[in-house]
Amino acid sequence: MADHQTLYTAFAARIDAALGALEMEGALPPHVSRANVSLEPPRDPAHGDLATNAAMVLAKAAKTNPRALAERIVEKLAGDPLLIGAEIAGPGFINLRLANRNWVAELQAIATLGADYGRSAKGAGRRVNIEYVSANPTGPMHMGHCRGAVVGDALAALLEFGGHQVTREYYVNDAGAQVQTLARSAHLRYREALGQEIGEIPAGLYPGEYLKPVGEALATEFGDRFADADEGEWLDLFRERSVAAMMDMIRSDLAQLGIHHAVFASEAELQRAGKPAAAEAWLREHDLVFDGELEAPKGKTPEDWEPVELPLFRSTRFGDDQDRPIRKSDGSWTYFGADLAYHMQKAAEADELIDIWGADHAGTVKRIKAAVEALAEGEGRPIPFDVKLVQMVALLRNGEPVKMSKRSGNFVTLAEVVEEVGKDVVRFTMLTRKPEAQMEFDFAKVVEASKDNPVFYVQYAHARISSTLRKAAAQGLAPDDAALDRLGQPESTLVKQAAQFPREVEAAASAREPHRIAFYLYDLAAAFHAFWNMGNDDPALRIITEDAALTQARLFLATQIGQVVRNGLALLGVEAVEEL
Repeated sequence: MADHQTLYTAFAARIDAALGALEMEGALPPHVSRANVSLEPPRDPAHGDLATNAAMVLAKAAKTNPRALAERIVEKLAGDPLLIGAEIAGPGFINLRLANRNWVAELQAIATLGADYGRSAKGAGRRVNIEYVSANPTGPMHMGHCRGAVVGDALAALLEFGGHQVTREYYVNDAGAQVQTLARSAHLRYREALGQEIGEIPAGLYPGEYLKPVGEALATEFGDRFADADEGEWLDLFRERSVAAMMDMIRSDLAQLGIHHAVFASEAELQRAGKPAAAEAWLREHDLVFDGELEAPKGKTPEDWEPVELPLFRSTRFGDDQDRPIRKSDGSWTYFGADLAYHMQKAAEADELIDIWGADHAGTVKRIKAAVEALAEGEGRPIPFDVKLVQMVALLRNGEPVKMSKRSGNFVTLAEVVEEVGKDVVRFTMLTRKPEAQMEFDFAKVVEASKDNPVFYVQYAHARISSTLRKAAAQGLAPDDAALDRLGQPESTLVKQAAQFPREVEAAASAREPHRIAFYLYDLAAAFHAFWNMGNDDPALRIITEDAALTQARLFLATQIGQVVRNGLALLGVEAVEEL
């Protein structure tokens, strides 16, 4: 769909037209860049509705001082029927006060656009691949995976809303030592299912009870065929079956959070298809891989250390502190070598790559960014690549650490958390802090009915609106925009907050930061609750009054605030409740 011309885009166009007129008159040099001209709400609402830095940015090019240029801009804006004032502040900022008809028009725009209010075409169909979760397929999802899962999924929804084509991708690490351990653990449960006594789970194997059904399924399929067989006869087969079972479990866990990936890329398939070898050949062709010796380990060198010649990627050329091996001495691929080939595979079908990783992968960021930068250089096209690092979540109950789960063996499963507090609480809470900040998830606090709980506070605003509309309908009253001109200052404050939504969406999408939407929704909810409380103090300000026309106008206002709350929650993957 085409962009809705929001208040900000409409008035940015008016500022631009004023600057164009000054350019025509020679007050501004021709073709001077206006890229840094901004239009945003002033920090203090008392100063006006919008503020622009145009005079500050362009004064030097105009060979004048900012206040003098600001006076010329204000002259051009004089007489605009949509403005009731344009004032120069400080060294040359221009504060604009908007006529009430602007707020009426924005409310009507929300009503017209509905679920599309805030949507834009800014992304212009750019293909963005977002890889998130990518947990090793060795067990159920746990809360260590949850935050990145929610951040990635909300970012995908946000970018789609902003006009991008988004691929949600999960990288299945099914080719390393961990999945061999999984196969051995499954074989133990397989023997158990056959009635053998397995005793205590040996150290190094996965102890969780989630592998019991896997063992039972293997026993049903193969009987006792592999009970006493050599490992070589069953290891690959059991690895394949176990990984498939774990991925079914992981998909189920993610579905409970409302998360569904379009692509599951297998590392094992990547290697079987010869992708790492093809990547190595391409990199050698572009002088980005060479045969060389690894640097000795930093600090005290181990006695058994010997220099070995390996194929090394020239990551120092792109800012890394050393060149990185893509193969081990036995010829097998390093994790980096396979990961490099995987990113080349993703980049072939995308204009931009985004990875959501746990903070424990911070040391890998520089080298994989170097690899993508090398790929972009070799292909002669830009491939923007961003890695978002997400901190772990500390689980608490009334301030005390939560004990581990028996089912998983050593962690609390995502399914257990969702079952206790619900998908919406989990998703919203994961976005109430920046992903790089530490987070505590207290089971008692996230379901608390208080202003201090953002999930409740936002949901309560929507539930209040829904309740009011039901009450009004019972009295034969419906929302109507016929008397919107009767809305006053308290209402316009609320409309102004709602009108920020398209701008907030654009900013959040541009910064790749979906948590900004959660912050915005809290502020919008606070504005609505403040308006509601005014009605408690002054009956004349209540939404439902004895004045039918005014009541219908306020119901129209409340309906549109509810629509904006729903649109914001939808981006976060959270349902808006009708009652609490």
